[in-house]
Amino acid sequence: MNNDLSWMLDSALEIPGALHAVLVSADGLLMARTKDFGKDSADTVAAAMSGVQSLSRTLGFFIDEGPLQWRQTLVEFDGGWVFLISAGEGAYLGVSASPDVDMQDITFRMQQLVGQLGKALMSPPRENAGAGS
Repeated sequence: MNNDLSWMLDSALEIPGALHAVLVSADGLLMARTKDFGKDSADTVAAAMSGVQSLSRTLGFFIDEGPLQWRQTLVEFDGGWVFLISAGEGAYLGVSASPDVDMQDITFRMQQLVGQLGKALMSPPRENAGAGS
């Protein structure tokens, strides 16, 4: 399996106003990043997003005492938005965007991307079919 999923993440940047995308593990490790986003910055974002999703999940009781499934966290800054959604078991997709991004478009694209990433992350590695196989 090709572990470089950055080409998939780059598709999120086709939405006008989308800036960067990262795929992170629940324990805060960087799994993939868009090609124009530096590795050091992506590592920092991955660690922070792990904390953000953990805090977000903890706040479910604030809505209802029953068990709730966390879906998305949205953080607004003066200069834009950060979106964070689940990308499968133990993985999260984060996308940053400018203030004028169409929020419906970016969240729809993220959901599409999660579907594609889920298939890529769950695909077993191909065995090398050498001459002895």
